[in-house]
Amino acid sequence: MKYTYQHTKYACYTGYITQAIINNLSPLLFVIFQDAFGLTLPQITLLITLNFAVQMTVDLLCVRFIEKAGYRKSIVLAHFCAAAGLVGICLFPLVMPAFMGLIIAAVISAVGGGLLEVLVSPIIEAIPGDKKESEMSLLHSFYCWGVLAVVLLSTGFFVLFGKQNWRALPLLWAIVPLLNAFFFQKVPVRQLVEDGQEMPLLKLLKTPVFWLFCVMMTAAGASELAMSQWASLFAEEGLGVSKTVGDLMGPCCFAILMGTSRILFSRAKKMTTQRALLLSSLLCICCYLVTVFAPSPFISLIGCAVCGFSVGVMWPGVFSLSSARLPTGGTKLFAFLAMFGDIGCCLGPSVVGLVSDGVLAQGASFLFPGAAGEALSQAALKTGFSVASLFPLLLMAGVMLLTAAAMKGREKNMKEM
Repeated sequence: MKYTYQHTKYACYTGYITQAIINNLSPLLFVIFQDAFGLTLPQITLLITLNFAVQMTVDLLCVRFIEKAGYRKSIVLAHFCAAAGLVGICLFPLVMPAFMGLIIAAVISAVGGGLLEVLVSPIIEAIPGDKKESEMSLLHSFYCWGVLAVVLLSTGFFVLFGKQNWRALPLLWAIVPLLNAFFFQKVPVRQLVEDGQEMPLLKLLKTPVFWLFCVMMTAAGASELAMSQWASLFAEEGLGVSKTVGDLMGPCCFAILMGTSRILFSRAKKMTTQRALLLSSLLCICCYLVTVFAPSPFISLIGCAVCGFSVGVMWPGVFSLSSARLPTGGTKLFAFLAMFGDIGCCLGPSVVGLVSDGVLAQGASFLFPGAAGEALSQAALKTGFSVASLFPLLLMAGVMLLTAAAMKGREKNMKEM
């Protein structure tokens, strides 16, 4: 069989599904870990923090390794790490203390996740063709579909086979990265920048627009995760539904709309990336405000879900813009952007959580001064969301700076002519 760049795209799509498995399967098992191994909430929190911390570390440190090993060997290693970590969730607690086994499994899979985050986007960007922004947006939509698949199929597994058989679930999901590792050994893979032509690290760090893109990437990650990570709890408390229904109404609706916006942008022929980011940021701010100030919990939840649509273009859009403005940035550029995006992913939910905890500790919200009892908990979350609305505002400011700089550059060129 002759493999083409279309097969490379399929492998990259599956790579982002693998990323979704790594980030979203373990949280579905946390209650089971509490019951089976007696894990405490601080221990579970450590597993979550460790996953993102290791991924950010890999984002920062993997560039030299990737440059020496090449894209193909690195992406294959990423998939083998992801598969090994998933298998480890099942097997390691059987041969060592359970919590230590889960920590080792989390670290191994997070190494794979960090490599995937750095590699998949530049591999797609390096494929010959003119529709780079469309390809990038379509690629990132598969993370959303991966989230949906993990939540729905894993929930279906528990319904059919019971939670007592949970060990089979990570083994089944490990098949995805394992098969894709072999697939990546066959498909054509190009370097984004030829050897010797990539911008030196020091020059990249001295480029002002690079740091602007880093700030925009942080804002994009924070805008997305600040809402999505709290969506389930927001649905549960606002509408009084169960955890399962809350997951379906919150994160699932959020992921569906986020994936939909990425597919729509990939098919839009007249919409520029900067305009899409500007409109997305404005819509995101509106969604946060609707979520906070809507007169009913149901309308607030609609604002929460539509926020998924608004953030869909942000992450892939910043990737595409930065690659176009810094074409010789290469792997270093994508590694730094991935790291700052992950910083935003940690920062956004943390801001909402810290503000909410502060409101609960004081027993009053500056936005909803009359809230008390159960209403105070909902008011606390809404207050956190109101502060988090500054993140899409920051992204909008970054896009406007880019637009102003581009207009200034065009005027200068016209004067020189």
